[in-house]
Amino acid sequence: MQRSDRVLKQVVAAFEHESHLKLHAHPVHLSFEDGALIVAGEVPDIASKKRLLQLTRMHSEGERLVDQLRVTANPPVADGELRTRICERLAQAVDFRNCVICARVKGQLELLRGTMDEAGNDGSGVIEVTVDDGVVTLTGQVISLSHKRLASVIAWWVGGCRDVVNLLELVPTEADGDDEITDVLHLVLETDPRVRAEQITINVENRTITLAGWVATEAERRQAEQDAWCLDASGGVVNHIQVRA
Repeated sequence: MQRSDRVLKQVVAAFEHESHLKLHAHPVHLSFEDGALIVAGEVPDIASKKRLLQLTRMHSEGERLVDQLRVTANPPVADGELRTRICERLAQAVDFRNCVICARVKGQLELLRGTMDEAGNDGSGVIEVTVDDGVVTLTGQVISLSHKRLASVIAWWVGGCRDVVNLLELVPTEADGDDEITDVLHLVLETDPRVRAEQITINVENRTITLAGWVATEAERRQAEQDAWCLDASGGVVNHIQVRA
């Protein structure tokens, strides 16, 4: 058995042991190239993507990991439309009211709100959105880790997004930690209208998020977990939320 096949078998077995999802309907491929382990394929949601990446790291035998997993867009959305939707959603968000919002279109920068001269003002920043084959790249600068993570979550919330690459810089720099992750997840859940944040408790320890409390539907339970996985901040998500009709 080839090394990549052995690692893939271990990852798939671990994934299917802890998940309802069976990967035969969502082929995932692992390969070793130039000293890196490449994981590629399509999965149905962000939670599946992040969980697979986490398990792959655990079984990667120390190799560098290259993420080429994509979330299936159903229905697909054209890059231009997706870019417009994300820019509009960012512009509408209260937490980005002072940010310059712009898009990269065929190599050209298009300003949607503000001017580049305003990007360096106190309390301001700039977010540039690029979309290529459903993969969203965020560049520019923001004023806090919470703003950086919230930008990723907003991009994921827009239907049609297949992946988010968050390259936003922090000005000034800021220390990360469990308290920061807790604070931004509270903000995310309070912002998401599909979730009743007051009924969900959050505990973060060593970057692992544990959700508890109760919600009315299984869909709401899953949405809260999806929001936590969107943060690009966790060592994993444990969902202990209960459903009570």
